[in-house]
Amino acid sequence: MRIDRTRRRDAGEGRAAGSLSSAGADVATEFRVDRDRIAASPFFARLGGVTQVVSAGDSGLLHNRLTHSLKVAQVARTIAERLTSSPEYAQLCEKLGGCDPDVAEAAALAHDLGHPPFGHLGEQVLDRIARHRLGLSDGFEGNAQTFRILTTTDVRGPSGIGLDLTAAVRAGVLKYPWLRLPLVRPHPSEMDVPPRGAAEPSDAPGTGSSKFSAYVTELHDLEQARQPFADKIESWQQTVEASVMDTADDIAYAIHDLQDFHRIGVLQHAPVAGELRAWAEQAHDLRQLEDAQLARSRKPGHSLERLRRRMHVKDAPLVDDDAFHDAVARVRETLVDGLLARAFDGSIESEQAIAAFSEQWTERLVEGVEVVPDPSTRSGHVTLRVPQWHEVQVLKFVHKRFVLERADLALHQRGQASLLSTLVDELRQWLLDEREAHRIPRRLHDLVELAETEYALLVRERPELLTGAPGSGPVDIRSLARGRSIVDFVASLTDKQAVVLLDALAGRSTAPWSDSFVL
Repeated sequence: MRIDRTRRRDAGEGRAAGSLSSAGADVATEFRVDRDRIAASPFFARLGGVTQVVSAGDSGLLHNRLTHSLKVAQVARTIAERLTSSPEYAQLCEKLGGCDPDVAEAAALAHDLGHPPFGHLGEQVLDRIARHRLGLSDGFEGNAQTFRILTTTDVRGPSGIGLDLTAAVRAGVLKYPWLRLPLVRPHPSEMDVPPRGAAEPSDAPGTGSSKFSAYVTELHDLEQARQPFADKIESWQQTVEASVMDTADDIAYAIHDLQDFHRIGVLQHAPVAGELRAWAEQAHDLRQLEDAQLARSRKPGHSLERLRRRMHVKDAPLVDDDAFHDAVARVRETLVDGLLARAFDGSIESEQAIAAFSEQWTERLVEGVEVVPDPSTRSGHVTLRVPQWHEVQVLKFVHKRFVLERADLALHQRGQASLLSTLVDELRQWLLDEREAHRIPRRLHDLVELAETEYALLVRERPELLTGAPGSGPVDIRSLARGRSIVDFVASLTDKQAVVLLDALAGRSTAPWSDSFVL
């Protein structure tokens, strides 16, 4: 029997209400309403001004978070429709909780709502600031911020708190359905082989899971969204629709960032060709090198060998060396000998080459999607077959090695990190200034009040989520609220708004800023 996957509460009920709507509701219509609410949200519109990898500026040649989300949604819907119409997979999807194309599309549209200015760089900076300066033990995480927007800080649902989405769509955005810290047990970080993202980062012990999809303030919402799936999938496992969205995100990311940097001349034929050719020709000899010797080397082929070894460490059950070799060969054929063989010059021929590359890879990867009843803890129920999974790893490697690791990009990002750090400090000082705190932006004021209400409720009902352990000292609700509200406020800005707002706070702007800075 199909599980009840409708709305979390009636529009008039309070935040803590847990009722799911009646089974007689038209769930297909409900899911489309969810999708439309997400698409109409200003949090979605702002993604047009948020960096994907580097700031797109006004060139129109680079993807931003909005165009990326639209492509992910397109791929997710294609995958979901393919699975639900498949004699091989449709029944299994239903058994695991369902795979509705509207839900998958809605989750994909929403999946990056929480990304702050300047992409992943902004995410890392805000997390460090949130933990070290603002006293927030669960810090900042883009996925958790997305869930907070959908359930709490967006006010355009009928209740005025969140968007009042169905349980299915809320669960569909939970890539990592757990909290950062093991405050509620069992916690997936304590499994023998933790799910992807659940383990602590090796360079930051004691900080909790490297990826997670909810802050302590949204734990009730997470538990409520997951409750209809309790007897369908493991508590730490993605729903089928979340797994579709996650797979679609990987596919879109692996393809369109390569196109972008080919367009602007950053992704060059010679270094990529040299790396892939050297590894293919020297694969046997490279396997004989010690890890330490390999780590110090920048010779062609050595970076790709390091990738192969990391895959064996992190995803041993999924890795196949023959499939990796074949993946390198396919990427070399289509990317090196195909797309990159001729520099992009804006001609019709160049545009057609990019379109052909995108279409070829999208079709191949979507056709490689499968549903498995008992996946590895490192994978969702929806995954890529062995050949395509390895091909995505190699495509993403090319992007990381020849774009993200460039020194000029690092220089650009260090400046953005400094900007965000200074902006948070300026807003915090404003909130702490007793003479001026009453003049803070109205949106920031409302966020402080919202966070105070949330933390006060947790202190009364679930204090262990804030103290971590008995006797660890009183909770400063006001301080936590200021910290979370600053993070919410800054994370809701576009790249340009962050720059202009700091200019205003630093006295570098002569024009007063307006409500265009807030959502």
